[in-house]
Amino acid sequence: MHGQMAETTKEEVDAGNEVNDPSEWAEDATKGSKNDEKQMESPLKEKSLGFRMSFRESLKAVSKKSPIVFKNKRSENSDDQSSNSPLRPPHSPSLSKGSPSQSSFQSPKAGKASLARTMSDSAVEITGSLAKRGASIRQSLGLGTKQKKQEPLEPVTEAKTSSEEQTEVIDTVLELRKTYTLPEIPPMPLSVMEINKLIEREVLEEAYVNLLSLRLEFQKEHQALDQEDYPIELVNKEKDLSLLYGTLRSKMFDIVRNSSALPSRNKELLVYVAQIILEEEKRQGEPGAMQGWREAWRDAVLNGVRDTLKKVHLDSPEQNAPWLAVHLGRLGKAVVEDLERVKNELQSPYPEDFNVFQTYVSCYHEAVGEHLKRLLEKVIELKDYYALLEFIIHRYPSEKVMGSSSLQPELKEDQRVLTLDKNFLNKIKDKYCGRLQADMKTSLNRIIELENEEMWKEKRKPEIDEGIYSSHIDMDIWTNIKGNVQGSRTLDVNLEQKVVRSCLEELKTFPKRFESAFVEWSSSLSNSSLWAEYHISYINSFSALKEHMKSYQDTCPIQLGLVHNEIDGLTTRLSQAVMEDFKTNVKPFLRRQMTGKWFSFDEDFSQLISRTKTLSDQSKFMTPKHKQAFVNKAHFFVVKEYVSQLMKNNYSCKNRKNETAATKITNQWEELKEIFQDMNSTLDWLHPVGNQLSMIIGCKKSDVKHNLQPLVNNYPDIRKSHVSAVLYFRGIIRGREKHTILQRLAELKQRTGNTGNKEQALFSEIQAAVNTDCLAGTPFSCLSFIVPDS
Repeated sequence: MHGQMAETTKEEVDAGNEVNDPSEWAEDATKGSKNDEKQMESPLKEKSLGFRMSFRESLKAVSKKSPIVFKNKRSENSDDQSSNSPLRPPHSPSLSKGSPSQSSFQSPKAGKASLARTMSDSAVEITGSLAKRGASIRQSLGLGTKQKKQEPLEPVTEAKTSSEEQTEVIDTVLELRKTYTLPEIPPMPLSVMEINKLIEREVLEEAYVNLLSLRLEFQKEHQALDQEDYPIELVNKEKDLSLLYGTLRSKMFDIVRNSSALPSRNKELLVYVAQIILEEEKRQGEPGAMQGWREAWRDAVLNGVRDTLKKVHLDSPEQNAPWLAVHLGRLGKAVVEDLERVKNELQSPYPEDFNVFQTYVSCYHEAVGEHLKRLLEKVIELKDYYALLEFIIHRYPSEKVMGSSSLQPELKEDQRVLTLDKNFLNKIKDKYCGRLQADMKTSLNRIIELENEEMWKEKRKPEIDEGIYSSHIDMDIWTNIKGNVQGSRTLDVNLEQKVVRSCLEELKTFPKRFESAFVEWSSSLSNSSLWAEYHISYINSFSALKEHMKSYQDTCPIQLGLVHNEIDGLTTRLSQAVMEDFKTNVKPFLRRQMTGKWFSFDEDFSQLISRTKTLSDQSKFMTPKHKQAFVNKAHFFVVKEYVSQLMKNNYSCKNRKNETAATKITNQWEELKEIFQDMNSTLDWLHPVGNQLSMIIGCKKSDVKHNLQPLVNNYPDIRKSHVSAVLYFRGIIRGREKHTILQRLAELKQRTGNTGNKEQALFSEIQAAVNTDCLAGTPFSCLSFIVPDS
């Protein structure tokens, strides 16, 4: 009769628990039935539940208090089967009465009663208790049958809080882990199909001891055979064993992967996971043992961490401009919350040598690194590169994430930093600098566009700032660069140097681009005061920019030197353009000096004075450094060109006109000298030349040689050709006077030698006209009979 009951019970269990079993296990279903009959005849040892049963009952008690019940398909099916079966089978001793996943076997004291290997009646009892509890809840909530009136709700007193329940569960799980011992291995294992169903229903402990029993059975059969004799049945059993172990490991690590999301009462499953791993590590040397349990456990933890990070919401750049900064904030919060759960809940089921918290921390380092690499592929804007670097370098190891007080003291100081591949971090920095340089180019081009739109097209006069023309270009550029550099400095010192280099590399090409655009536009404004004012304002602005950039001399001296060269080139060309424009304007008026018309016509000189005064007014709005050099150049040019008119042999004074000419030169020279003194020219050594030349021109012929001394002393570069030209204008073209004067010049120059100041060279810059008179070089003694004494 016991045999019939066993068959009936097994058929009902299999019928109530249909699963898609692998085809390889089809034969094992029949084979398992036969093994059941043999097991019915063998006695089962009853094991004393002892202290473990009390903790199992405690877990059940906490489970009943929770509104969420862990769903066990095996328990549900057992309940259905027991209620529908016409013949209720006897209680199976294969599982302990207090836990759906505990398997305890009878001790020898219990006798040798033959029982069928059916599902644990503990599952039936749990299902029954759940049904009763559900009915009680329905009645208390007024959801009973229609015949019963709704009872008023009674106030709940002394109800435990969720934190108290959680603490009780953790304490219970911790005690269970400390007192846990593996149940006895049954002498006869369940069938392959039944073991697989136990695994699927997460009845890990019973499944594992039966799997060990099957493994021992295989080992005994294998040892009893010769090496050459290996029947197909044993091959299939080895294959079944491997598949079952693979299924068990997969189920175990699914539990580990989702452990941080499981309710607290289900942490008991992790106790079994850890104990199975420890047991398998002890049996590593046995035939058929599967390797790498601890490594697979860590992989499961890592995959669970990855799942957590994947759930963090990520907006698109179109949905939210600061999408990455927001996402990284959420990411850090998710990391902290999950590690808090690990610290408070997930450490208790594991032995200390698992280093659970440290393992989760290292897995978060790895998973976050992988996550950031995927994010980097979506980043294209500078602010997002910055957000990524700020998260890695500052936020992640700070008190906002890994340094959170809630994770202390378990998380050590040296464990906070995100361990990334150095090449990956450098890659982000390089991309950051590349994006910054591209943005810098766009910004500089925009400066040119704004200058064109707001100034050039509107022909607005430059603003005057602190007494000088200013375009504020320097401040726009400087503010942009300074902001980028300061931002990078808060991230990393090495990044700051890279950012400075990138900014300088882009700035190096800007002066020529700006000049090209300005020259193209300003060509239509030539000879206008606005044209010169724009030039002066840009001279000032780029000079100021050069001064601003000197603060990076120590950071990037080579790149800064190249930028300075480009800025100096631009300011020099702008200054030359203004000077050339001035020269072009005044040259026609200068060329008409010292001519016959010059004696009676003052308009040309008036225009020269007017243009020079205009230049003087414009130069007042230059920076002092550029103004001084500019004024000195203008002063030297006017003096040189004015004196040059005496050297061209265009006119020779006769009939005492030399006195008139000398007076006029003196008056004009005083006027010119006064202008350049007002302009603060430092070329004071140019002032005497006009008066000294006018004295030679206006004096008597006999006194000319006496007036050469001051001229030679002040201007030792004067040559014979220059004096000959002055004498020609004076009216001394040939004769004894000229010879005597030139001879005196030679004596004076020989006496002074090279003692003059070479920096004060004027006449060496002036080309004198060549005397084409055929008798000019004839000795005076040969011409004395021709030219009478005067």
